[in-house]
Amino acid sequence: MSLGSSPLTPKVALSAGSCPSPEEETLGSCQHEYGESRAASVSDSAAQFDEFASLHENMTEWPLQKYIEVPSVLEVIGDVGGLSILDFGCGAGAYSRILKQRGAAYVVGYDPAPGMLNYARRRAEKEAINLSFVTHLHANMAAQFDLVLASYVLPYAATKTELDSMCAEMGGLLRPGGRLISLSTHPAYNPHPNWYEPCGFRLVVDDPENPYLEGGRIKVEFCKNGEQGGVFAWHWPAPSLESSLAQAGFRSLKWRELFVPTHAHIDQLPKELHAYLQSPHAIIIEGIRVPRHAERHP
Repeated sequence: MSLGSSPLTPKVALSAGSCPSPEEETLGSCQHEYGESRAASVSDSAAQFDEFASLHENMTEWPLQKYIEVPSVLEVIGDVGGLSILDFGCGAGAYSRILKQRGAAYVVGYDPAPGMLNYARRRAEKEAINLSFVTHLHANMAAQFDLVLASYVLPYAATKTELDSMCAEMGGLLRPGGRLISLSTHPAYNPHPNWYEPCGFRLVVDDPENPYLEGGRIKVEFCKNGEQGGVFAWHWPAPSLESSLAQAGFRSLKWRELFVPTHAHIDQLPKELHAYLQSPHAIIIEGIRVPRHAERHP
């Protein structure tokens, strides 16, 4: 869906094809669909998710996501009342729906995988939740959002250049002072392929002798409730992630471990989650977007 046909508020839907002035925060070069240089690689990465839209939705009810991941992310995000939010890599749209229901002024879900986005759109319409979905990011979306959520997006950058570009895209969408909340692969995840199997997936490393290699490929295999299949991700150590985020204008970075939400008790969780919390595969990264003139002053 093009931005021009999306039912966004005037605050986001600027004149179609307009280019920001040099003084404005931009997403890069002034073009209708920025980031064209990496369009092919993004398309290839996104295509692997098309067949997993319903699985992506069902996973929100798996114990790990239901009791640990989603509550942790939402607690870190906090109050969203009146905020403009971009769900970057929204998948089946679960977070988009939740954030809108929690009081966000408007939520835009972005995903380059058509199968995912079509599912997200249909689900939102079925539940009568007013959301907008886009398959491309446009220059007139620059600096229009208070919060960008990126759940399992950065691990799908196949090269450091792609990682830099992803972070720059996220930063360009935010107003100065806006927040990025990213759920990413833990830099110290457990590399044993079966460690996370009780939670419904396996992490199979291409090079078991060097599981923490920068840019090392990992296959995420689904193995719960008879599910089969998998997608490829790439490992980015903490210094790589921090350098890409800093280059994109993010400061005050905070690494937050997944946790048992304040309203729950660990002894009430399924047993497999007790082991999981000893060596989680994911971590939350929070960053603040600074104005461009302040980027060179960490």
